Amino acid sequence: MKCPFCGHEEDKVVDSRSAQDGRAVRRRRECLACSKRFTTYEYIENVALTVVKSDERREPFERQKLIEGMKLACNKRPVSVKKIEAIADEIEAGLQELSRSEIDSKVIGEMVMEKLKETDDIAYVRFASVYRKFQDKSEFLNELKKLLEQ
Repeated sequence: MKCPFCGHEEDKVVDSRSAQDGRAVRRRRECLACSKRFTTYEYIENVALTVVKSDERREPFERQKLIEGMKLACNKRPVSVKKIEAIADEIEAGLQELSRSEIDSKVIGEMVMEKLKETDDIAYVRFASVYRKFQDKSEFLNELKKLLEQ
């Protein structure tokens, strides 16, 4: 690790601790040349995900697109942006656990619907109506009936 102050490449680790809810390690280091201290963070490198769309197109996974879709479904509902971002974190972690570089958009959509169903019924139905491309009110009513039966 190169010292940000003098450029020397040798240091010693003074302190290590978990950071960002266990997703990183924070290390305090001391340069062996100038004795100045600096902090580094160590992260697990995530696999770059590619989303396979229903028409077989491929595009990079975009966390912001996921969040925007959920925000739209949760519009004027008692679901905070913090909660939406936490759901996005859970979904992204779930996708990384699959250990695949390509993920069908269907898998992501189902994960979002499951999380929204646990969070807010109205947001879930809104998302499902767009995701499943409801064509008429009977499809919408069928989804509501399933929700009421649970």
